[in-house]
Amino acid sequence: MTRKITSIEEFEALVGEHLGYSDYLVVSQEMINLFADATGDHQWIHVDPERAATGPFGAPIAHGYLTLSLIPALIGQVFLFENLTFGVNYGCNKVRFAAPVPAGSELRLGIAVASVERIEGGAQVVLDASLEIKDATKPSCVAQVVYRYYN
Repeated sequence: MTRKITSIEEFEALVGEHLGYSDYLVVSQEMINLFADATGDHQWIHVDPERAATGPFGAPIAHGYLTLSLIPALIGQVFLFENLTFGVNYGCNKVRFAAPVPAGSELRLGIAVASVERIEGGAQVVLDASLEIKDATKPSCVAQVVYRYYN
């Protein structure tokens, strides 16, 4: 269920709280291939299923930056900020790719609010994000992402 946040004050009250999870998304080989085309990174561990099957992960894996790029795609399933003029991705404080994402994996996003700082016209919000494969023992990607929301 998507949480609706209606004000910066409400966001400030959520610091330290886990907001929930997105639905699972299948990271398909087609998605991996499209990302390879977009970035020019056609390394065989990503785009050659036959060779990757004999490689270190036993299957083709998603690019780390593909995994990271799913945060903005899935965040709207966790929360929506209403009464917002616009928001921008401001960057990352820390990113780690802790486990590979094999093609065909089901991945979801978990979000917690780390901090909220008032800025001119809005707020800078730091979120602790975790991308997890269904039934995995550890997350595939953990990142502290920074957004700026303006009212």
